[in-house]
Amino acid sequence: MIGYKKSLSEWQCLSEVKMGRGSSIPPMLRRKIVEQYQKGVSQRKIAKSLKLSSSTAHNIIQRFRESGTISVCKGQGQKSILDARDLRALRRHCITSRNATVMEITTWAQEYFQKTLSVNTIHRAIRRCRLKLYRSKKKPYLNMIQKRRRFLWAKAHLKWTVAKWKTVLWSDELQFEVLFGKLGRHVIRTKEDKDKPSCYQRSVQKPASLMVWRCMSPCGMGSLHIWKGTINAERYIQVLEQHMLPARRRLFQGRPCIFQHDNARSHTASITTSWLHRRRIRVLKWPACSPDLSLIENIWHIIKRKMRQRRPKTVEQLEACIRQEWDNIPIPKLEQLVSSVPRRLQTVIKRRGDATQW
Repeated sequence: MIGYKKSLSEWQCLSEVKMGRGSSIPPMLRRKIVEQYQKGVSQRKIAKSLKLSSSTAHNIIQRFRESGTISVCKGQGQKSILDARDLRALRRHCITSRNATVMEITTWAQEYFQKTLSVNTIHRAIRRCRLKLYRSKKKPYLNMIQKRRRFLWAKAHLKWTVAKWKTVLWSDELQFEVLFGKLGRHVIRTKEDKDKPSCYQRSVQKPASLMVWRCMSPCGMGSLHIWKGTINAERYIQVLEQHMLPARRRLFQGRPCIFQHDNARSHTASITTSWLHRRRIRVLKWPACSPDLSLIENIWHIIKRKMRQRRPKTVEQLEACIRQEWDNIPIPKLEQLVSSVPRRLQTVIKRRGDATQW
């Protein structure tokens, strides 16, 4: 009897804890209510002794009488508009039409399911299908002829070993722009702050830019050439004479090598082809629209990411940042890229010449 009074006192202290509206009753307190009810104590006295409302004690006792348990049943909530079969159909449509907007998917779902569906409902249904809207990667457009040529090129070079790919001198040029004034697409604001000057996305109409040419191999990096403006065949030949030939001698030291460049107009011009032939430079035949097969594209991606982080504000700062970041590329990174070429070719063959993840 003393133990009972002590436990009752403990439950009275527990019941004094303030519980908000809709808060669940602790399981031990519900068990104490049922124990007193089984001993013949009235619901009013139970509620008064434990400092609970009469309706709370009544509901717990009523649930015990009907189901024989004191556990709280989880609320069912509103029934979902789309069942499991509808979600499977929605998932198939989303995978088939990956580039469709949520509004277009909502319109299709209303016609297909013959139900009134909102954009928010479709948003939640897409998440239930374990899908999510992402920003798609940018890849060059490939027609059937280009895919076929990429496929055949990959099959022809699939037997090349990593040691063979190490004899390739990779080259490319790219335009870098000064990022001053270009801020991100997103801004933290309230709905009413949309027209405040600090919330605008500002951009320069014609930002200053630099053209950069560089070559590389697993042995190291070639010299960097930077200039303003576009490039033509005559200018490209000068770049090859002043930078490619010295890098070729320094990196390979007389060993045979293969020169790689893409199919830009200045690269495929007749005077460029004649100059390479006179110099007896072996050129790797390259499929069109294939930046995912060029190793130097990955180096450009690393440098462009560094430029976005450092955000140079002048052309001079941009050139200095490019030179510094290019020299910071480690040799193991170059070797890692070369070792990935066989996997790239296998992926091209597997996708029948379509673009890859690189």
